[in-house]
Formats: sequence, C-alpha cells, structure tokens
Amino acid sequence: MSLLSSVALVLATLAGFLHVMIFVFESVLWTTPRVRAVFRIASEEEARATKFMAFNQGFYNLFLAVGAVLGVVLVLLGTRTVGWTLVVFSCASMVAAATVLAGTGAGYRSTALRQGVLPLLALVCAGTATLS
Repeated sequence: MSLLSSVALVLATLAGFLHVMIFVFESVLWTTPRVRAVFRIASEEEARATKFMAFNQGFYNLFLAVGAVLGVVLVLLGTRTVGWTLVVFSCASMVAAATVLAGTGAGYRSTALRQGVLPLLALVCAGTATLS
C-alpha cells in the first residue's frame, strides 16, 4: 500500500472518530451546559426544544462514521474494492454535509471547516494515490 493510501486511511479514521464525537454531543449530551456552549444553544429550554432534531442528526453522523471506519477495516483486511468504496462514499458524504452546513450561514463556517477538512484530505490523498 502506498504512503498516500495509508495517509488517506488514517485521515478517514480520524474523520470517523470526529463524527462519533459529534454523535455523542448531539444524541447523548445535547442538553448539557458544555455541549450547549459548543453549539451556541442559548438556554436549556432551547436545548430541550431541539433535542429530538439533534438526536436524529447525531445518528446521521454516526452512520457516516461507521461507513468510514468499516471501510478502513475492510481495506486493511484485504477487501479493497468494498472498503475503498465505503471510505470514499462516507468521506464524500461528510464533505457534502459540511458544505451544506457552511452554506447555512457565516456563523457555521468554522464548524463546517472542522467537520469537512479531514474527510476532504482523505479524499484528496485517496484520489492522488489512485492516480499515481
């Protein structure tokens, strides 16, 4: 396996772990003061009012994470075509979701950048490794 392929797998794994953390924030810890501060939720009442929306959104992030990490595991186990397909699809979906978030408003752009940079770099490395 090339160095760029290895870097792509590490970046995809990190992106997956980041999205697991986002899942925990949105689906488990949404109403806690720390998470309310991270997501700029003004009050406990607002957190309660948006709890079910965040719970659902958290699972989308979890599913993207599972796809990326499972893809990495499959590549490492030798099931390369299926594994790379999962890695690329999951990372591309993460980048697309970050792009949508960035388009929501200026206040979300830094969060979108944090969510999107790892999967974007994984895609770039995977694509460059494929071309070389």
